[in-house]
Amino acid sequence: MLVRLVEAGGAIIIFVGTVVAFSRLVTVGLRERKAEIFVSVRLTLGRFLLLGLEFQPASDILRTAISPTFREIGQLAAIAAIRTALNYFLGREIKEERAQIAAEETPAESGKDA
Repeated sequence: MLVRLVEAGGAIIIFVGTVVAFSRLVTVGLRERKAEIFVSVRLTLGRFLLLGLEFQPASDILRTAISPTFREIGQLAAIAAIRTALNYFLGREIKEERAQIAAEETPAESGKDA
């Protein structure tokens, strides 16, 4: 039951993030149609995905701790490797998007002071 609760927590976080990102896309993105809005929506969705994916290995570890077999341990290792790679690439993409937004805002702010 605990495993299902942790899995559900991760799934709920991902679902809420998807709803939030989609609602922002519809309300703000389609109204303004600026590229910056879409980057912001992607960053929001990426953050929720990363948080939700953090819960999934916890449920796998709990499941394996209850009744471990070599097959389950191998599956856990494969799942952990895939999720770690996914988290790494999502985190890197979020970092690059933030850097791009910061670089675009810096010249705009320096132009305001002049």
